[in-house]
Amino acid sequence: MKIKILVVDDSAFMRKVITDMIESDHQMEVVGIGRNGEDAISKIRLLKPDVVTLDIEMPKMDGLTALRTIMSEMPLPVIMLSSLTKKGAEETLKALDLGAFDFITKPSSLIKVSAPEVKNELIEKIQIASRTKVKALKSPKTYPEATQREVPVQTSNSSTNNRFKKIVAIGTSTGGPRALQDVIPYIPGDISASIVIVQHMPPGFTKSLAERLDSMSQIHVKEAENGDIMKQGWAYLAPGDQHLKVTKQNGQFVIKLDNSDRVSGHRPSVDAMMESIVEMNHKNVIGVIMTGMGADGAQGMKKIKDSGGFVIAQDEESCIVFGMPKIAIKLDAVDKVVGLSNIANEIVKAMEV
Repeated sequence: MKIKILVVDDSAFMRKVITDMIESDHQMEVVGIGRNGEDAISKIRLLKPDVVTLDIEMPKMDGLTALRTIMSEMPLPVIMLSSLTKKGAEETLKALDLGAFDFITKPSSLIKVSAPEVKNELIEKIQIASRTKVKALKSPKTYPEATQREVPVQTSNSSTNNRFKKIVAIGTSTGGPRALQDVIPYIPGDISASIVIVQHMPPGFTKSLAERLDSMSQIHVKEAENGDIMKQGWAYLAPGDQHLKVTKQNGQFVIKLDNSDRVSGHRPSVDAMMESIVEMNHKNVIGVIMTGMGADGAQGMKKIKDSGGFVIAQDEESCIVFGMPKIAIKLDAVDKVVGLSNIANEIVKAMEV
């Protein structure tokens, strides 16, 4: 039985390119095309596809408006096609909030359109999306008050407190942007920890994600910069296409970014971040492995646990894709398996371990 896909894009050229990519895999077939959001909704009702690829910017009805209707009335896996712009990144994050399964970036040139990695990424995401149970869109969440923070904006020579009890290291991938919004805003602003996060995302999207998380959280969240001195009550998100590693200099924990080879198939890599922490022989670490496909982070979490740290994994029920946590659990790299809504509480509890 082939996976049935509906391709929605206002560009005839892009519809043809995406269709050809999909149908290069013999397990998939494009059962229809849509030219705008209205067309998408009617075609979904008629053709009942397994997965939809949906452009964000379209005439008549844009992708976000269509997605809201799809996820409310006929939920199914939707993969967004996003442009590599700040507006595109912000709209993509909104789409993930609304329940989109994942996104790929629209090729920006004819050369990139034919790049095999674009096709491989699309096919892999469609395959996994087709096996995912999608829930109807819920009412928007309310988050704790984030406006009472008194910590000044960090600068390179900030005197903000850089003495903290623990490092919290979080790794996630598919489903991560939405999942992080169920964790980071619930971490108390006075936590005696500094937090580092790897979310698999391309360049240009992580800054928007960090800003979004910062706006709704009690702690401060920023896209990490090379040389950042880690501070209590701050979270640092690895930039797209750069490894985030933690080093120690003059008694302070410092973030180093680099473009070295991919680790576990990724850059940034959760394993690369975790291993840099283990190499410092720092035992006061809480590792958190969350929703995502693949195995990145499992080996790093195992090293964290074996070196005396405490590891929390997201459970299968609350994961969009139970890949990364599953492998970590199989490796006996995890101390506690909990639902997404309990991860922040478990982090706070683990501060006392």
